Amino acid sequence: MLKVHIRPHWEISFNNDAPLDTATLLALLLAIQDQGSIAAAAKAAGLSYRYAWGVLREAEDLFGEPLLETGRGRGTRLTLLAQKLVWADRRIAARLSPTLDSLASELETELGKVRLRGTGLRTIRMDASHGFAVAALTGYLDKIELPVELRYRTSLDAVAALARHECDLAGFHVPEGVFEEETARRYLRWLDPARHCLVHICGRQQGLLVAPGNPLGVEGLADLVRPKLRFVNRQAGSGTRVLLEMMLERAGIDREAINGWNSAEFTHSAVAAYIASGMADVGIGMRTAAEQFKLGFIPLLRERYFFALHLDALEDSLMAQLLAVLRQPGYHRLVNALPGYDAARTGSIETIPEAFPGIRA
Repeated sequence: MLKVHIRPHWEISFNNDAPLDTATLLALLLAIQDQGSIAAAAKAAGLSYRYAWGVLREAEDLFGEPLLETGRGRGTRLTLLAQKLVWADRRIAARLSPTLDSLASELETELGKVRLRGTGLRTIRMDASHGFAVAALTGYLDKIELPVELRYRTSLDAVAALARHECDLAGFHVPEGVFEEETARRYLRWLDPARHCLVHICGRQQGLLVAPGNPLGVEGLADLVRPKLRFVNRQAGSGTRVLLEMMLERAGIDREAINGWNSAEFTHSAVAAYIASGMADVGIGMRTAAEQFKLGFIPLLRERYFFALHLDALEDSLMAQLLAVLRQPGYHRLVNALPGYDAARTGSIETIPEAFPGIRA
């Protein structure tokens, strides 16, 4: 099966000078952070010791300050500048990777149409809000070569696309508890119980992400209006931001009083990377993102993540293969291994009234 991989790449240069070899430099800095010495880092990065030193010296000349500091018995460590370069790369990857993954998936489909023209092979079109269980699923499907075109978009955009027959599966998430009905109704405007059904993907935890050890003593949403607390938000229209808006309104908290309310990151990982790099103190996201960046996590609520699909799609052989994958123990293990996720009902198919009893569409 044709695969397209797109990775973020960024360069640094002053004036019209040749750009710095940023990719090699970052790989070397990460290796030094892990290994504690230039020699070991060069070996781990597949570079000669001499070449590694040349890359470091070139970068230090460009910035006019050192990237490394050494001390007796402490090995070699990254300076603050070097740490900022590493975090900049992680933030770029966290912010752009879902968009690039979606683009890669679209290119795979378009190129595949040319390559497989006349073979009769099809692709399942999947529109979904970004989540770790969805990323794990696409990786799992790649390994068994089940053709899927993935587009990351907001939950509301995904279910609207399904209603317009622009996709075959639409991923969206709904909180359990007091916010369930209000959130579900947003999606049920586009979902018809007579034409659509739901497949359960996972349960997952949403909460506040804070710096390691929670040095500012954040306890809950009420702390977000503290004047010196820097908040990083999700983009307008995302399911997570809509949920946060509902929670703040119910708690009587003025969102405009939150320092950083108008900021916007497009993934849970991007929020976590923003905090881990020291540019914010708190954000909202998945427990998985918190552990990915070694942050603290304050639980707020639990969600259910679904794929919506047309009832007649259940008779499709390709869709049947995908639904069978969702019930496989191998995929369940992947979901359960994600911090804050569970696969207790993964792969189960429900009608809309079964999923949301008491809520009339």
